[in-house]
Amino acid sequence: MNIPQHVAIILDGNGRWAKAKGMPRSYGHARGAKNLETICRDAYDIGIKYLTVYLFSTENWKRSRDEVDSLMKLFRSYTKTCIRTARENNMKVHVIGDPTAFDEDLQESLKALEESSKDNTGLHFQIALNYGSRDEITRAVRRIAAECAEGKLDPASLTEETISAHLDTAGIPDPDLLIRTSGEERLSNYLLWQLAYTEFYFTDVPWPAFTKDDLLAAIEKYNARDRRFGGRKES
Repeated sequence: MNIPQHVAIILDGNGRWAKAKGMPRSYGHARGAKNLETICRDAYDIGIKYLTVYLFSTENWKRSRDEVDSLMKLFRSYTKTCIRTARENNMKVHVIGDPTAFDEDLQESLKALEESSKDNTGLHFQIALNYGSRDEITRAVRRIAAECAEGKLDPASLTEETISAHLDTAGIPDPDLLIRTSGEERLSNYLLWQLAYTEFYFTDVPWPAFTKDDLLAAIEKYNARDRRFGGRKES
């Protein structure tokens, strides 16, 4: 079986999964975070090299204050747990998005997570926090415009590669496979530039219930597709 090098996941359905069990949404988010640890290990065991997950979007600030506060508390706890998990599993962690909107202590924890795992050589794990693809592209354009104004870049020489190099995912290959859980079939402002040639897989399984078997099912579906670029079948 051909294992995709890079898998991106939209972790959806935590709240609905919890509600179906008569539990608060915070319980679903906590179980979803726990499941993420498991899936990271499963992904690496399968042979996936890069895993990028959508944890908190720029639009998620519109949720109720109680839910946002609960998520921030969870992120603080998860970041500390992830430092240990990254060390134990040789996992390199990189945060994409704009963490400057978070409280200072959480920003420092995220920096510590990246710094402590920067030399690890196992799974490359990207966490999208306060991430929105339009925001990412806007920030990239601003940096490019500033470099042009400073004479560091020639506007006439700008290419797709120039833009890619200024995105949060610079140096990371584009995803081969996108998975969205819990039945929704939209991108929700996620990796819009990077997903140009990515295969999409949607499943009704909510994220807290998503297992290694579900991941393998997505990869099997990925293998069954006839991927072509410019009229030529991908080799």
